[in-house]
Amino acid sequence: MRVFLLEDEYALRVSIEEFLEDLGYEVESFESGADFFDRFFQCHCDLILLDVKVPGVDGFTLLREIREAGSKTPAIFITSLTHVDDLAKGFELGCCDYIKKPFDLRELQVRMEHALRRECFGSVEERIDLGDGLWYDTRRFELVQEDQILPLTRQERRILELLLQHRGQVLPVERICEAVWGEYVDGANVRVHINRLRKKLGKERIKTIHGVGYRLDS
Repeated sequence: MRVFLLEDEYALRVSIEEFLEDLGYEVESFESGADFFDRFFQCHCDLILLDVKVPGVDGFTLLREIREAGSKTPAIFITSLTHVDDLAKGFELGCCDYIKKPFDLRELQVRMEHALRRECFGSVEERIDLGDGLWYDTRRFELVQEDQILPLTRQERRILELLLQHRGQVLPVERICEAVWGEYVDGANVRVHINRLRKKLGKERIKTIHGVGYRLDS
């Protein structure tokens, strides 16, 4: 899971980034609203964490412009603004949660997990059953067969998450490249990772739609 973090307070930004990376997230952090906005439309992310009072473009304005551009990426405000009017404004702009500073990093983890399970996987369940004793842990980002963890590389895990988010739908190769590598890569590279995933999931679960992409059958 890739997270974009906007926070201008250095110590807090580094603490959040290190905490989330230890949990298995990929994190890109920014201290300026303008830098965040430029990068957001260059690279896919799964969730955004927005401070409000930051240099340049503030967090409220950023989310408004992101939503007006058509993005539905789940967003959580992390802010020192505690007035109920600010809380209401955050939700009106399209955030899925609003965390008031100071907060415990564990609280952030719980709220992020809930938002991602609901928005990305269409469920708040902590595990997605893939059948035959195989399931994906949406909290630990682990593929498990019975009680055995099946190791995933970063690319394999990201591709699996994308397929799970779009179960039953054809996922174009270009979309996979954008989300996993941030740019177009050779289709042969994608096939290599898909084939490695098939060895762990079972060959029949991931279908190849020739000339288009791949589909994970429900």
